[in-house]
Amino acid sequence: MTLPSLTLPIEYDLTGQTAIVASAGGAETPLLAAALAEAGAQIFAVARHPDATAAILDAVANVTGRPAPVPSAPAYPGYAGRWDTPDGAAAVLSAFDAAHARADILVNDTRSFFAKPAPEITAAEWDELHARNVRATFMLSQAVGARMLAQQYGRIVNVISNLAERGLHNCSAFSATQAAVLSLTRSLAVEWGRHEIRVNAIGAGWTTADDIPLETQRSELLVRYTPLRRKGTPHDIAALLVFLASPHCDYPTGQPTYIDGGANAHP
Repeated sequence: MTLPSLTLPIEYDLTGQTAIVASAGGAETPLLAAALAEAGAQIFAVARHPDATAAILDAVANVTGRPAPVPSAPAYPGYAGRWDTPDGAAAVLSAFDAAHARADILVNDTRSFFAKPAPEITAAEWDELHARNVRATFMLSQAVGARMLAQQYGRIVNVISNLAERGLHNCSAFSATQAAVLSLTRSLAVEWGRHEIRVNAIGAGWTTADDIPLETQRSELLVRYTPLRRKGTPHDIAALLVFLASPHCDYPTGQPTYIDGGANAHP
């Protein structure tokens, strides 16, 4: 999917801002990073694997017209590896410092999906999922947040699933991680609000970065359950992400906004 060009008012301009975009490797995150870049932000990509980091930077290059950076560059604007420990988060910021001087925006999109009947989930699976989805989000927010506190400015956006506030068969472990990130969003918003740091969440529904015909989508049970009868796309999320990352997002904080085709409104 190619993200359509955004037509944004001048108030959404992110020129001069630097964004750290952390991804679990999903296909939507590169297109969200591209939207931030199109609005003017410089992007530093974070992912567990080099190909996922490269996918973010390639998407950014597509909208900026600049060649994608190569990993051998001295100030390569990306990091590949784990960041769910203090040392991992410190490694992210060490790599960031080689390319940028200031972190204005942090986007955490660490939605590693996992589905399994509750009686079959092992303790190791539970712990690994929480490390990827929750601890990684906290560790990077903690590390980047310290810098935002020092500069008295920052915007943090956590991309979560609408399962943070819904139940679904075989998704107890994943849903628990999303509820935890939502709670973290609210708590950091309260703790850091007086320091000009805004922390919000975007709750995504059933999304895809692929161009799937509507008739094909509507053969799926979850799509038929969604009031708008289609899956979401990164474009549905992009404009809100740019706003929440901008200096003009000054009063909203601690809030989840669900872009899910009405699924959360469904009884």
